Amino acid sequence: MCIERLKSEYPLAACTLDYDHAWQLLVEVRLAAQCTDERVNVVVRDLFAKYPGIEALAAADPADIEAIVRPCGLGRSKARDISACMRVLRDRYACRVPDSFDALLALPGVGRKSANLIMGDVFGKPAIVTDTHCIRLCNRIGLVDGIKEPAKVEKALWAIVPPEEGSDFCHRLVHHGRAVCSARTAPACARCCLADVCAKNGVETKETAAAVS
Repeated sequence: MCIERLKSEYPLAACTLDYDHAWQLLVEVRLAAQCTDERVNVVVRDLFAKYPGIEALAAADPADIEAIVRPCGLGRSKARDISACMRVLRDRYACRVPDSFDALLALPGVGRKSANLIMGDVFGKPAIVTDTHCIRLCNRIGLVDGIKEPAKVEKALWAIVPPEEGSDFCHRLVHHGRAVCSARTAPACARCCLADVCAKNGVETKETAAAVS
């Protein structure tokens, strides 16, 4: 029920980071930590114009990367991770992004959220991307009960969301979190397509989880 309603409400389930290549999405998702996708999309225009490929970015001085990505916050650590990640892609994977979850997870600066995003959006494989919107809405709606750790939310969603729906479902939660169930303002429950199955409105958690599909 939740999946179908969100499909109807947000028929275009897509990542809100702009990219043309898998390596660009790897860079962007690292920059998106504690930063908005909108800002990342602006910042990477200069980054990718100066360094248009994995080899160019791998050869760049991390300080030069930092100078460009600083508006995204945590510039030094993000630049360091991006530089290290691109060097691994160049030296170990012949400038290609691996399509194995474990291989992605082993890349510098890549966590489960990033690896799942690449698996789902780039390679079309089952994925659950537990970003802040996903975690917040899953708790509010009642798909999980008081679980804030991304890995635990991911595990819980794997148990109730069909694998082929996971990636798009998480993207739709992001769209829903921005448009209706905001963290910054009161949720617009009156126009929420999930209001009658939402734990916030008194629906039992078990009933909400059962209605996910």
